[in-house]
Amino acid sequence: MGKISKIRNVLCSAFAVCLLAGVSSPAFFADGGRQVVPIGSAVEITLDTQGVIVAGYPPESPSPAQDAGILPGDIITAVNGVSVASAEDMMAAAEGLSAGESAEITVTRGSEAKTFSVTPAVCDDGSLSLGLWLRDSMSGLGTVTFYDPESGTFGALGHPVSDIDTGITVPVRSGQISETSVNDIVKGEAGTPGQLMGSFQGGNVYGDVRSNTICGIFGTLSDTSVADGKTAVEVASEDEIHTGEAVILSNISGQEVKEYTVEITRVYSGDDTRSMMIRVTDPELIAATGGIVQGMSGSPIMQDGKLIGAVTHVLVKDPTEGYGISIEKMLETADAPCFMLAA
Repeated sequence: MGKISKIRNVLCSAFAVCLLAGVSSPAFFADGGRQVVPIGSAVEITLDTQGVIVAGYPPESPSPAQDAGILPGDIITAVNGVSVASAEDMMAAAEGLSAGESAEITVTRGSEAKTFSVTPAVCDDGSLSLGLWLRDSMSGLGTVTFYDPESGTFGALGHPVSDIDTGITVPVRSGQISETSVNDIVKGEAGTPGQLMGSFQGGNVYGDVRSNTICGIFGTLSDTSVADGKTAVEVASEDEIHTGEAVILSNISGQEVKEYTVEITRVYSGDDTRSMMIRVTDPELIAATGGIVQGMSGSPIMQDGKLIGAVTHVLVKDPTEGYGISIEKMLETADAPCFMLAA
């Protein structure tokens, strides 16, 4: 089993694909208007997967797993009936196999469980190989949208974390958000999305990630210092969002959160993942980043003094334009009874 490999990848970008659906909650429409704290701070997000994602197959090597029918995007949950949560677990579960002996590998594919009998290949050095690239964790930069002081809940990104190779929504076993500092920018250009670059040096842990959903990642803050100096504001319902001037709160240098002007150019209804189209109009932001770049996902959008949503996507053909999701959708998902379950 020596050639089972584990690879780590950058968090999904501002144009990641959203796959799940939110759940409505009456708590959003509390009398007097609900208030949360808009954040806008960039953080390091680290996630451990629920099961082990099959990312692909090693090039120019035999892949018994591929021959048996295991596909990229499958999530391995057990080997020989023993549950696995990491690549190390998988190797430990398969220890003791001898040449010619098969391993029963159970995977989740979509909503279906499947089991495949795989006979590892014998490598030149005598080791055994299933012929798989595996992923059991990932980390990257994203932006926190809001903090709810009443529940302790935070929301970030506004879209799900998806596996970079297979596009599946990552099933989360555990995760955390941590302090970081933006130290560089790859400026976006037409056809080439830009990116914020962060300094990941084991910064202060702000909280735990509990859910990865269509509307973002959610969890609980154990350290509320990320909200220090910030004031709670009223949240807007979707029917209050309108075309016209707005601002976003974003962290594109160090740990400073600044306000930048945008325009809401279109409002969507009946779309689970897209509530508005935005265009960056702020000359300072355009000069620094080219517009919306990876890492800005989750940046709060404010209009008429209320929090209306979060930046989620950038249009590759024009980085000054992108999409946002409403805060109503994010809060409905955060408030849902299934919030604490891995998605």
